[in-house]
Amino acid sequence: MPDHVILLSVPGLRKQDIAAMPTLARLAEQGDPMNLVPSFPCVTCPVQANMITGKLPREHGVVANGFYWRDKQEVEMWTAWNDCIQRPQIWDILHQHDPSITSAVWFALHSKGCGADTICTPAPIHNPDGSESLWCYTKPTEMYGALGDTLGHFPLQHFWGPLANIKSTAWICDSAVWAARESRPNFFYIYLPHLDYAAQKFGPDSEAAHRALAELDGVLAKLHTGMEDAYGAETPLWLVASEYTILPVNHVVYPNRVLREAGLLEVSNQADGEYLDLKNSRAWTLVDHQFAHVFVADPTAIEKVAALFRGREGIAEVLVGPEREKYDLDHPRAGEVVLVSTPNSWQAYYWWLSDDRAPGFARTVDIHRKPGYDPVEMHFDMATKSIPLDATLVAGSHGAPPRDESQRGVMIASQKGVPVGQAMADTDVCELVLRQFGI
Repeated sequence: MPDHVILLSVPGLRKQDIAAMPTLARLAEQGDPMNLVPSFPCVTCPVQANMITGKLPREHGVVANGFYWRDKQEVEMWTAWNDCIQRPQIWDILHQHDPSITSAVWFALHSKGCGADTICTPAPIHNPDGSESLWCYTKPTEMYGALGDTLGHFPLQHFWGPLANIKSTAWICDSAVWAARESRPNFFYIYLPHLDYAAQKFGPDSEAAHRALAELDGVLAKLHTGMEDAYGAETPLWLVASEYTILPVNHVVYPNRVLREAGLLEVSNQADGEYLDLKNSRAWTLVDHQFAHVFVADPTAIEKVAALFRGREGIAEVLVGPEREKYDLDHPRAGEVVLVSTPNSWQAYYWWLSDDRAPGFARTVDIHRKPGYDPVEMHFDMATKSIPLDATLVAGSHGAPPRDESQRGVMIASQKGVPVGQAMADTDVCELVLRQFGI
C-alpha cells in the first residue's frame, strides 16, 4: 500500500493519445490502463466534484461550471468557494480516517477554502480601475509569496484566452514539485488543463492538438522527475484521470436568442450594448459547452420553453423537471429545463440579435460576467483587436453524455492491479484513491 498518491486530472486525454506521449506511455506500461467514463454533464467542475466526492450532481450540487443563485438573481461563473460542494471530499475523508494523512490540491476548481492541508489556485486581484493583478489563493496564505519569489507570478494570461498555452501548465507542475519538496503530502491532486485549448480551438485531431500532446508530455516528464526526487525512496503511486474527451463540432445553438425571439427573455439597454435582464426575463439559459440549464421564472412557461427546443437541430434531449433524474441532475440548483446537445453541436450564450448590440464584455476575455462558458475567448480578431463574435470558430466541444468509445477517457496507474476491471466511472476515482490508504 503506497504512502503517497499523485492524481493528475487531465481534460481532453484520449486512450489513443498515449501512443504520442512517451512519458505517459511509460507510466501506462507499469499498470493497466482502462476506460474512464465521465458522468453527464461532462464538463470541468461537475466531473472534478464527481471524482473527489464519489457522488453525482444530485448529491454534491455542482450542476455546471457556474451557478445561478435564484435568491439573489445572480450568476456566478468559475469563482464559487469550496462550500458549493455539498459532500465530503477525499481530503476530508482522509483526515477523518487519520488526521496525520496530508493532502494538497493544485488548481482544481472550487478548491478555495477546501479541507486540504495545502492549496494553490488562481485568484487574480480585481483592481478598482478594472485591471487585474496576478495572484493565487494559497494555503498557507504566505506560500504564494514564496512561489512567486522562486518561479515568478503564475502566468494567468496563458491559463485562458487567446494566449493560452503550455506555460500555465508548466508553472502548475513546477509549483507542485516545489510544494512536494516542502511538505511531501500523502495525496496530491493536480489539474493540468493544457489539452483543453487546441482541441476546442482547432479540433481534437488538428495539428495543433497533436502538438499539444507533445508539449504536455514534455512537462509531465519534468513533473515525474521532480516528484520522484521530492518523495525520494517513498515512490508515489501515479494516477492519471481523463476528465472527458473533446469531440469535433460543426454546429452551434443559441438558446438565449431562441428564448428572446419567443418573448421570454428580456434585455436592458446599457451604454455599451444589451445586457441580460435576469429580473424581468421569464426564462433564460446558462450555457455550458454541450448542455445548458434553462431557468424558467414563470412556471406556466416551462412547457412552452421545452417545446421551443424539442426537435431543434443540435439538440438531442430536452429534459423537464423529473426527467432530469435520468442524468442525476435533479438538484434544486439545476434549471427547470436542461438542454443536451448532439455530439457535433455546442451551445453559445449570445442573446443579442445584431452584433452591434452585443455588450462590451462580449468582445473581451471575461469569464465571470458572461452567463455561460465562451470558448470563442481563445480566438482573437486582429482587425478589431478583440475577441470575435463568431461562435462557428469553435471546432471542438464536450459535455454531452458519453454514447460511444470516442467520448470515454482513460485512467492510467503506475502499478498493476490499480484499478481493476475494464472500465470505471468518474465517481469511482474517489474510492480508488481512498482504497490506497486502507479506507
